[in-house]
Amino acid sequence: MILGTCPNNLRYAVKKGGNAVAYCALSIKSGTTAEYTHPNGYIFPSGTAHFVEHTLFKGCKNKSAKVINSCLDRLGGELNAFTTKEEIVLQATVLKSELNKAINLLCELASTATFPVQELEKEKIVVSDEIALCEDSFSDDIFDCFEELLFTSHPLGGRILGSKDSVQEISQEDLLKFVQSYFVPERMAFTIVSPLEEKDMEKRLLKAVQRHFEAGFGRPEAGLAEDRLGAKTGLGPEGGLDADERPEVTGPAEARLRAAELIRPEAVTFKKVFHKNCNQVNCIIGGIAPSFYEEKERMAVILLCNLLGGPVNNSRLNTLLREKNGWVYTVECSYTPYSAAGVVTIYFGCEKEYTQKCIRKIIREIEHFQQKPLSPSALKAAKKQLLGQLYISAESGESSCLAMGKNLLTFGEILDDRHSLEKIEKISASDLQEAACRYFAKDKLSILIYD
Repeated sequence: MILGTCPNNLRYAVKKGGNAVAYCALSIKSGTTAEYTHPNGYIFPSGTAHFVEHTLFKGCKNKSAKVINSCLDRLGGELNAFTTKEEIVLQATVLKSELNKAINLLCELASTATFPVQELEKEKIVVSDEIALCEDSFSDDIFDCFEELLFTSHPLGGRILGSKDSVQEISQEDLLKFVQSYFVPERMAFTIVSPLEEKDMEKRLLKAVQRHFEAGFGRPEAGLAEDRLGAKTGLGPEGGLDADERPEVTGPAEARLRAAELIRPEAVTFKKVFHKNCNQVNCIIGGIAPSFYEEKERMAVILLCNLLGGPVNNSRLNTLLREKNGWVYTVECSYTPYSAAGVVTIYFGCEKEYTQKCIRKIIREIEHFQQKPLSPSALKAAKKQLLGQLYISAESGESSCLAMGKNLLTFGEILDDRHSLEKIEKISASDLQEAACRYFAKDKLSILIYD
């Protein structure tokens, strides 16, 4: 693997892997939380980050939406993107012979998107339909609602998709200001996994970055953004933002130090029931968990969640609630870390008559971990199972490419398999017990029910 930083401070990592397919991703630290944290107090309509992701494909300086959509399709490749609370990620999968086209297309989309007004109105219909589908899928919507309630008054509480009303408020001005504010090199990471030699990949990437970004992110062409936004957003003479309007960015070495300064969400607990006329009851039990930067606690919670309700049939809660009693079709325990904090959830769906029984059984199972340390043999087996899952995931070129970008944005470095192995091996039974007591304390757990 080769790690590096371009002259304009864009970080990158290239890794040789696979046989015929190349994966590349441009990760941008500009997700939903960025809608609420602009340095001059500018607040974007909820859902702006996600709408930016959608409309980057609707036109750029030298390509129409039709050309962009067919650019990789006709080569047998795939172009995609997604938005999280903290990132927007553009990704492409192509045959190794077409890697240049994929790299250049991602760079071009990020640096010269024009957001044509006529395309925006059509895309608002598409996103509104996506919101409606999510709202109709109670097993999806309940997670958004849970985090909205858990992170009340904190940027992490914002919904990625926004609402139908907030999406209608998004203007071309908002989109241009968003990319000019956040699509800057220091907030970017470009990662590639392909069968080509790493030096060759690095050379191709550096050439593309120089070609597309030498004018700087958020400056698609001189005067373009200034003409569209004018004085309203304080644009500089070249169509970019004045220096004091750009969000503060930091280099890789400062990532962990800056984490201590992040505003952590206040601890909020709630027990709410929303009547949704569901075919089955959907329920989440959970609370605030460690951030990315609380490494020891984070690794313990990952192992604990995998034991309780990981993606395996022998997880404790699946065995108890489904296999033994037949009360649920699915039960899962998941942990999502963010920069300022994290969230841990136990989700299940069941018939209404089993709801309280399931909740009591879950609480009781958590108490087992709180009251009695795991035996050495059980701890060893749990670690082996988790490591197996991590290594299998790492074999996927796409997963590896995306993980590399996430690592560069979050830590400023790539945490390799050996690092994960060492950290997991160091987890003790008392670490697990402490995590169970701290993050699953009965008086700190929140419960949300859709029935």
